[in-house]
Amino acid sequence: MSTRRRAGLAATAVATLALTAACGSSANQSAGTATTDNVQPAGQGTSDYGYGSSGGAGGAGGQAGGDTGGKAPQAAPSAGKLALHQDTELGPVVTDAKGMTLYRFDKDTPDPSKSNCSGSCATTWPVVPADGATAPAGIDKSKLGSVTRADGTKQLTIGGWPAYRYAKDTKPGDTKGQGVGGTWNALAADGKKAGAQKPGDVSVFDHPQLGSILVDGMGRTLYRFNKDSAWPMKFGCNDACLDTWKPAKPADRSKLNGIAPKLISTVTRPDGTRQLAVDCWPVYWFTGDKQPGDINGQGKMGLWFAVSKEGKKITTTP
Repeated sequence: MSTRRRAGLAATAVATLALTAACGSSANQSAGTATTDNVQPAGQGTSDYGYGSSGGAGGAGGQAGGDTGGKAPQAAPSAGKLALHQDTELGPVVTDAKGMTLYRFDKDTPDPSKSNCSGSCATTWPVVPADGATAPAGIDKSKLGSVTRADGTKQLTIGGWPAYRYAKDTKPGDTKGQGVGGTWNALAADGKKAGAQKPGDVSVFDHPQLGSILVDGMGRTLYRFNKDSAWPMKFGCNDACLDTWKPAKPADRSKLNGIAPKLISTVTRPDGTRQLAVDCWPVYWFTGDKQPGDINGQGKMGLWFAVSKEGKKITTTP
């Protein structure tokens, strides 16, 4: 082998070794930086929303207080069309379109609306954007508003209270944020704290269009049928009718909220099943209602009507 060729091979080997060492050093430094920069708050990374992801920015800029040079934190998703979920302990709670519970903070104020949760607080309790939020049948549209935060973003308010999600809630229906620190509570439809009144076998729901209506233990609107009668007892809903209108289960008079026990009784249907009656009228729930506050059965065929807390039919139609 010529002297010139041996010298060339040696130079190539040295260059390769230097390149390998440099890549190895760079990779190790990047891995170390990523490990430091990607540390996430408790609960982060388990939610479908991925709040506050750093994007893995590396380099010296990843040090505290430096310019990360990476992606900005992911903006919280819109709430979309809000919903009401019937919680077994809290009753109806407000959720976003994906079923994630919304919360309020006692250190905020509703009048004027002001958020006092920022920085690390807003990482654990991501704010709910006001844009794109709409109300379902059970929430008064006038209760929805917004407040401008210090960073210029607009946060959804319900009854004046700024709304948040909780980073440790990971699936629809979770209420892990309820009672945290003694200052966080799930939101009720009017912006008040959910759970002020435990769900009962029969309860009163303040509906934005119909007023005070009766609901069952699942939060479903109760209806009565004009072809039934209270006295003498008559059942006009039978056979195929029962596929759509389900007889409400009897109630325990010790488990009522907002209605006089004397109005609650139980009747026996022709097939022997027992059914809840209000002011002696058999009552039903409608399969077309999907969440608390739904009144899709109201005025159906001019025969089906929600029931007031006094036990009377409500003839108002939305």
